[in-house]
Amino acid sequence: MHARYTFLCMENSMEKRRCVACSQPFQPRPQVPEQSYCSAPDCQRERRKQWHRQKLQTDPDYQHNQARAQKAWMQRNPDYWRKYRKSHPEYVERNRVRQKQRNARVTGHSIAKMDVSIPETHLPSGIYELRLVADAGIAKMDVWTVEITVHACHSLSRADIAKR
Repeated sequence: MHARYTFLCMENSMEKRRCVACSQPFQPRPQVPEQSYCSAPDCQRERRKQWHRQKLQTDPDYQHNQARAQKAWMQRNPDYWRKYRKSHPEYVERNRVRQKQRNARVTGHSIAKMDVSIPETHLPSGIYELRLVADAGIAKMDVWTVEITVHACHSLSRADIAKR
């Protein structure tokens, strides 16, 4: 009976707090003196999401393990996103609208794409210098935007090529 009385006194003496996620008042558990999220499932989900984000930023081992797990999952489920987009047209449209908004914020710059079309005129064989162009706008993945300067160019006619 003494232990129950002590627990009740502790519970009554603890202050109520506001949940970081939902802003509702809650009574922290005595076992978790620094508790800042209430026990609602959505708030606990938010707590775990914030923990995960913080862990990814500060723990290289955790980051490496997460990347490895994601890669393994993608290898097991290669068509997941294609199927998801096909079955969720609202997601596709929302993403398209949001990408246009992001592109609109970057004014005066071109958008680099992996699958850009090949131009009608091709550069002739020759020696060129490539210079990385800084701050060239939005680039996908590991694309470099470069300036090409011709140093020497020797274009062979079709007849010269055929003779070889």
